[in-house]
Amino acid sequence: MSDRDVARDAPEPAGEAYPGGSSPFEPVPERPLVERALPVSRQLPGYRMGSARRDLLAGVTVAALGVPAGMAYAEVAGLSPVQGLYALLLPTLAYALLGSSRHLVVGPEGSISALVAVSVLPFAAAGSAGAASLAAMLALLVGACYVIALVLRLGWLSDYFSRPVLVGYMHGVVVVLIIGQLGKLFGISISATDPIPQLVEVVKEIGDASVTTIAVSAVALAVLLPLRFIAPRFPAALVVVVGGIGLSALLNLDQHGVAVVGHIPRGLPGIRFPTPPVKQVFDLVPAALGLFLVSFAVEILTARSFAQRHGDRIGVDQELRAMAVASASAGVSQAFPIGASGSRTAVNESTGARTQLAALIATLTVAGILLFLTGPIAQLPKAVLGAVIVSAALGLLDIPAWRDLAATDRVEVAIAAITCIGVIVTGVLEAVAFAVGLTILDAVRRSARPGDAVLGFDAVLGRFADVAKHPGARVVPGVVVYRLDDRLFFANARYVSRRMREAVRGAPTTTHWLVLDAEGINHIDTTGLEALGQLVDELRTDGVALVIARMRSEVKDHLDDAGLTEQIGAHRFYPTVGAAVQACAASPPSQHSPTTQSGAQPA
Repeated sequence: MSDRDVARDAPEPAGEAYPGGSSPFEPVPERPLVERALPVSRQLPGYRMGSARRDLLAGVTVAALGVPAGMAYAEVAGLSPVQGLYALLLPTLAYALLGSSRHLVVGPEGSISALVAVSVLPFAAAGSAGAASLAAMLALLVGACYVIALVLRLGWLSDYFSRPVLVGYMHGVVVVLIIGQLGKLFGISISATDPIPQLVEVVKEIGDASVTTIAVSAVALAVLLPLRFIAPRFPAALVVVVGGIGLSALLNLDQHGVAVVGHIPRGLPGIRFPTPPVKQVFDLVPAALGLFLVSFAVEILTARSFAQRHGDRIGVDQELRAMAVASASAGVSQAFPIGASGSRTAVNESTGARTQLAALIATLTVAGILLFLTGPIAQLPKAVLGAVIVSAALGLLDIPAWRDLAATDRVEVAIAAITCIGVIVTGVLEAVAFAVGLTILDAVRRSARPGDAVLGFDAVLGRFADVAKHPGARVVPGVVVYRLDDRLFFANARYVSRRMREAVRGAPTTTHWLVLDAEGINHIDTTGLEALGQLVDELRTDGVALVIARMRSEVKDHLDDAGLTEQIGAHRFYPTVGAAVQACAASPPSQHSPTTQSGAQPA
């Protein structure tokens, strides 16, 4: 039975036709303006008390961790510690209101802080008012980069962050987070900022580790890690933080070699526009572009990684908008450039945050701490802070994701592994850029070796099928049917020509007709046209005629313009594979001239 017979015997479909001139594709309707402007409003209908409790616990825990971390990152940036606290307020609030991720927390971040130091300190002394003004202006410039990217619709760049890149990035972050906390866990002062130098420094200084600090770390981890598996909903991180503060004050741990957070300045920041010298502002533009690229890559990767764990979707344009406002708010509130915090996001998610309200609560908690609770937080052992981050990082491990990649394609495993190692060794931007490059090369490789098949008619399926997958499929003597599942262009033209000749040579009988099932060819370029024309001549020399079935009209137009339709023979184009095979079987092998008419109806 041919394709035409199958189509003739099929029942006529019932229902309505598409209205004339209308598109069969309807875009997803836009959300209401309020939901688009403030994505957090989507979570409010149906918000339950259980979610509120989890958001409250997550927000308070994130704030307790964010205060000492923010101070430390400000020092890394060469700024006053109080600027790190300011970066936990308006920027976090702005993203919580505008961002599309339910779990992402933005604020001071390690790699961003290091880049700020490199950008600002050549122009001003560390900790000076000049450095503070330049850092705030740098945040405004980064915000401007986000706005430009939004206007120019550059969000498509994030589409190159494939799943292997996401998997590799997240596991690289796990290693970076754990290595970054080793100094706190062992009570060692670490000056390095990159993971490998940090690890080397820890190994060299391990002899100077504080036994008391190690004991505090061990107790904290002994509580956190089992509870992660035994009672994942229990707010273990918050309990450990509060307990650590209480024990530290009770036992005077700071007098026994245990490092604590220390003095925290009290009060909230004022709002003012930074006014550094104009020449220095222009000098900061290249640095702002680099910071934008790093922060955008990290932010999108982190947001998507956590979103995939919960079946959420991330709107790239919304993220650009949210980060633009967050960066600008950092600039006018005496802070510095911010980014996505992998550690606090991990703690936020692992503590059970349900909505962006957790980040809002974190912001209010930081404000409350700055106004009323700077004393108690100063007693928090840094070892406890490190233990909470390590516990959260271990929760990000996703071994099944690697198995899924391996089951699909080992090349994807290699891309993920390279990304992971690159994040650890070279840094986020370099690793992600290299991994994206590998992803593009892999796409080119796949295009250069597209999917194809030799078809035979399977009586069970009632259609033509791949003979390699359906051994019961039968071929008509003298006729080979070849299907290409991709466009025909410069990268694969030679390969496809070779595969078609190999299909002729591999046929069980002497071949006189080669039927090209062209339904999968959605484009053909000049190289593809040239290769197809050469193939027609070579096949004719060998006594084989090319016949084409199911070719798209737009691709057929290219053949017409190039003269290939005349070279092949206009009568050798058919609407179905079955019609083409019937026509070939009914024609004697001698009828290979393009001017010879076949008795079958053309397309």
